[in-house]
Order: sequence, then structure tokens, then C-alpha cells
Amino acid sequence: MDMAARGDHMSNASTRSQGVSYAIRDVVLPARALEKQGIKVLHLNIGDPIKYDFDCPTHMKDALYQATKEGYNGYSPSEGDIELRQAIIAREKKRNRVGYALDDVCVTTGVTESLQMLANVLLNPGDELLIPGPTYPQYNLLPRLLDACPITYHTIEAESWQPDLDDIRQKISPKTKGLVLINPNNPTGALYSRSVIQHFIDLAGEYNLPIISDEIYDDIVFDGEQVATATLAKDVPIITFNGLSKVYLVPGWRVGHTLFYHHGELDEVQDAFFRIARSRLCANSVCQRAGIAALTGPQDHIKKMNTTLRKRRDFSYKRLNEIPGISTAKPDGAFYIFPKIEAMDQGLWKDDKAFVLDLLQETHVLVVHGSGFCPTYGKHHFRAVFLPPIDVQEKAYDAFESFMKRKQQKGG
Repeated sequence: MDMAARGDHMSNASTRSQGVSYAIRDVVLPARALEKQGIKVLHLNIGDPIKYDFDCPTHMKDALYQATKEGYNGYSPSEGDIELRQAIIAREKKRNRVGYALDDVCVTTGVTESLQMLANVLLNPGDELLIPGPTYPQYNLLPRLLDACPITYHTIEAESWQPDLDDIRQKISPKTKGLVLINPNNPTGALYSRSVIQHFIDLAGEYNLPIISDEIYDDIVFDGEQVATATLAKDVPIITFNGLSKVYLVPGWRVGHTLFYHHGELDEVQDAFFRIARSRLCANSVCQRAGIAALTGPQDHIKKMNTTLRKRRDFSYKRLNEIPGISTAKPDGAFYIFPKIEAMDQGLWKDDKAFVLDLLQETHVLVVHGSGFCPTYGKHHFRAVFLPPIDVQEKAYDAFESFMKRKQQKGG
């Protein structure tokens, strides 16, 4: 074989990898280029509280250090540290009134790994997974990497992004392998009532489908309450994703977990999931030990965090709705807001990504384009976080408002 030809062949990436993109971090690249020039960028793009003025509780840091001193520096059990799994079970029983056995709980390297592992277990090429639109990008990406099909269902912006149950029903097919619910939702901040969750469960039961319930933001709620899907499930199988990242302010620790609630329907799926867990060794051992302290120790940081976030949510919601050409629903949970770019109708930008890049270049404010969360139901929107202090948000939205007025005057 000709060496040049051989070299070209060896350098090609796989076909499936060509479509990989992650909007939340992709927009960071042009922002970094500005920062290399000494320009300060106001980051409203990433859902990492530690990037702002939040920090994890001291007793968790102490527990992490103590774990290293006590020798928990080797591999943990593949399913997760037994004491951590017991603490997770105790939390589920107390908070959600759902009982789990130890073998129903698997600790993962964040919820992303939970989804990666489940997708590999659940989906064959051509299978379909019904996901909310808009959604956290991994729910769109990972099925595609397996040659399966993520099918986005409509969520209703005028109703604070509640799931459109009629649309879900119409999109269920013989190829559907599961329904995804993210509550509270990323990127919209939507919170679902007991009634909505019950209707979702009833629909899944009607078609004998499992629900994948992502509850990583479960205790970050401002209006209403977050009801765990498994609390209402009865006879419908539920696979729940959760973890420490958001509520306990340690996204970099990468400690998530998966819970299997069923009456035998998911035995084969659960067995395969745990076999994959064993094949990838384990999640971070010392962070798991600190996770025990997180779940069993003081919880007072949660109320304090939510009080702060509520004020910042209220400011962000009010301020964005004051900007000409922008409107937004009010988020009830998590720390995201998903405004609509009403001014897109004026033809000022090719698409919402062009809008985001234009905003970045002119104002040095960074948000994420909505089409990165769903090309259908996310387009003409953007996602911002309300994690920054109000004075930082105020500076960002003042620049944003000037930008919008200037663009629309020129367009007019």
C-alpha cells in the first residue's frame, strides 16, 4: 500500500464522530479567543455554580481530604461504595418515599456516564428514544452515536415549557424504547407538577415503556415542589438519574448515580447496565466517600443557595423581559432561563447561533444558542444561567439591551 494513502486512511475519524458537537462548550472557543486578547467576557453560558460565587460545604471538603488520609485511593466497587449507595437509598426513602435495594443503585461518573451506559444497554441501531425539546444536548447526541434515533417531543413555551402529551402520544412508535423526562429541566428551568408527571407515567404505562427520569436538579426549586417520578410510578418502570453535581455544588467531582425501579420488567436491562459498570471499573473513590458526608451531613446550604438563586432568577426574568426583541418564560427550578429572540423575525441574523456570536463579539456577553439544545424547538432562543451575582447580571443585560436597540434601529 502507498504510504501516503495509508497515512490519509489512518487519519480519518469515524463517520459517527463527525456529527459530535456540544453547544454549551463549543461557544467557549470564540470567547477564549477574545480573552486571549485581554478582553473580559461575562459568562452566562455554563451551569457550573463554582464558576461564580458558590462553593461546596466545608464538611464535604473535609470528608474528601479525610478519605485520602484513610486510604480510599484505590478502586471502589464497580457498583459504587456500599455506604454511599446506602446513603442514596436512605435519601430516596426519606425524600421520595421509594424503597430501593442495594442492587438497584449504581454510582457513575456523573449523570453523563449514566446516560452513556443506559443508551448502550437500551438502544439498538434504528431504535428511538423520546426526549424533550429542547433538551440537554447529550440526550440528542448519545443515541446518534449508537445509530439510534432521538425523537424530540414538543414542550409548550406558553405554559412554562410543560410537555405536550398529545405530541408525545403521536410520536410513540414500535421502535420507541423509552421516554425521557428532565425535572427540573435543562435548559428551560421548567418544573413539572404531580398531575403532569402522573399523565406522563400513565402514557408510558399505556405503551409499556420505561421512563428515564433525570432529576439532577431536584432540590433546586423556587416555586412549587419537585416530585420524583418513581414516587408516583406504581407499576411503570422508572430509571432515575441523579447525583451530587448541582445540589451539592461539586460538578467537578463527577459523582452521579442510577436507580432502577421496576417489578421485573427491567431485569435484563439492569443486569446489562451493571455488567457495563464492571467493565469500566468504577467512579471516583475518594469523591464517593465525600458523597456520604454530603448526603448524611448538614443540608442547610441548599436553602441558602435557593434563596440566593431565587433573587437572581427574579432579576434575570424581569431584566430580560425589559429588553426589546426578547421575551422569556419564568423558570421554576434549576438555574437556567431560555428566552426567545423575538427580533429573529426581523431578519437581523441568519440563525440563533449567529445571534449568540454577534452578541459575544459586540458586548462580550456569552450565552448558548437555543438550537444547540434542539434544532426544532430550541431555535430562535438562547440559554443563559442566572448563577452570577446581580451586579454581574446587570452589567451583562445593560450591554445586551444596548446591543438589541442598536441592531433593531439599524434593521429598521
